[in-house]
Amino acid sequence: MEKLLEQIRALDPNDPGRWPLPFRLGAVGLIFLIAAGVSAYLIAYKDQSPKLEQARAEEQSLLAKLETKSRKAANLEAYKDQLKEMERSFGAMLRQLPNKTEVPNLLVDISQTGLAAGLEEKLFQPAGEIRKDFYAELPIKIRLTGSYHAIGNFVSGIASLPRIVTLHDFQVTSVATKGATADQLQLDLTAKTYRYLDDEEQAAVADQQRKSKKSGN
Repeated sequence: MEKLLEQIRALDPNDPGRWPLPFRLGAVGLIFLIAAGVSAYLIAYKDQSPKLEQARAEEQSLLAKLETKSRKAANLEAYKDQLKEMERSFGAMLRQLPNKTEVPNLLVDISQTGLAAGLEEKLFQPAGEIRKDFYAELPIKIRLTGSYHAIGNFVSGIASLPRIVTLHDFQVTSVATKGATADQLQLDLTAKTYRYLDDEEQAAVADQQRKSKKSGN
């Protein structure tokens, strides 16, 4: 053993060609083993690298989803309270929509609001209703004449009605007719009121929408 150690210490690392044959073969074998090990590692890493990157990406995605769900879980009670408030607000809005039998009275109220404001009614023309998901829109073309102050009173009066009425397509022009006062104006607009559809009408709307989608495809 001591002789072997002495031979190893006597080897010149700068001149391996003069080493004894067993040592040269051993050195070549060691180099081969090291090269084979490095090659095997590089090949294995190259094959596994895409999988590793995919696993890391999936990990980040799962962590992000977990964080989002954790935030939602933490705010669940707040969401429930918000939903209840939305349902109360929605119910209050629905109560402002007239039903089918109340619409005629509402049209009278709109017309009377203009007269009460001191305006002269030149046109009051309800158009056909337009049905949406759960409500119907009823547009009314209106033409009124009167003073600027009277027009302001009319708009304020419409806003005070217990039912929802919206005003669109305003056009205000001066009235240049004989006998008209200097502040005489003509107001053209479209008033829209809305009514709640009953269950049967909502079902008919949903059926029509399904048919439209099928025909569109």
